[in-house]
Amino acid sequence: MSAEIVCIGQAVIDCITRGKEEKPHKKNVYRAERISLNPGGDALNEATILAHLGHRVKLVCGVGDDMAGNLIFHEMERQGVDVSDVTRTASLTTPIANLMVGMDGTRVSINSGATKLEGYIPSENVVKGAKVVSLASLFRAPLDTAPAIIRLAKAAKAEGAILCADTKIPTYRTLTLDDIAEILPLIDYMFPNENEGAYYTGETDYMAMAEHLRSRGVKNVIIKTGEKGCTVCGQEESFSLPAYPVDAVDSTGGGDNFVAGFISALLHGGSLRECCQYGTACAAICVQNMGAATGVKNRETVEEFMKGKNI
Repeated sequence: MSAEIVCIGQAVIDCITRGKEEKPHKKNVYRAERISLNPGGDALNEATILAHLGHRVKLVCGVGDDMAGNLIFHEMERQGVDVSDVTRTASLTTPIANLMVGMDGTRVSINSGATKLEGYIPSENVVKGAKVVSLASLFRAPLDTAPAIIRLAKAAKAEGAILCADTKIPTYRTLTLDDIAEILPLIDYMFPNENEGAYYTGETDYMAMAEHLRSRGVKNVIIKTGEKGCTVCGQEESFSLPAYPVDAVDSTGGGDNFVAGFISALLHGGSLRECCQYGTACAAICVQNMGAATGVKNRETVEEFMKGKNI
């Protein structure tokens, strides 16, 4: 049975350091509250959460035939994710990201050139039979060349799939909206965060960012605004939705959890607002835990969290 959701994009290993001391404990020695190793990357995070929420989901990514790549491959198998289109090859080095997380949950990331995934280009055949295709790392490898993005977007729509796009700010190869202008009208839902929205539109107001992307043809735009929630400009309505108030431990993957929750609610028939509410709940659960895919265990986790809460 084919996957109902296909997540295309990056899979990495996150080395997360939380609460590093500002001054060394001893000469050249620093302490931290916690250090953990977690599978990460936008496509992997979305795929994992969607599997936890009970969906048949396939991960499409490229990793090295190395320790980190094998960890990703076997962990995704263990999580119930379809890995039949995960490419493992000695020509790639699996990306590893260093994430420095403050005690308030905010973070900075350090990435290497391994994220360029030189030579890896997914086939359009990976979207066969999908109800939803998520371009989960749009503007980063392997979705950082116009031909690859255009080909995969057109293949998704030829399958009759809903096309989602979660954007990233480029680190090594630079694309603009103009480079993929022809497929922007094919995107049903786009999910930039506030920094990405400003980067791609030049706007500073959240609704102005969303309206700009809508003017380029994107059908529904959801600007993820972290602890502020989200701002939405859609075909049917426009609105802002606050986040659930929680004490954040680690913001890593909050946006990916939002997108996964949104897609899950969409496949369960939710309205645009209901999809945003469900995504917001998944994000809130995520940021209360270390690592991007440790918080949302199953649908019951989300339903229990949302019970009695209004936003």
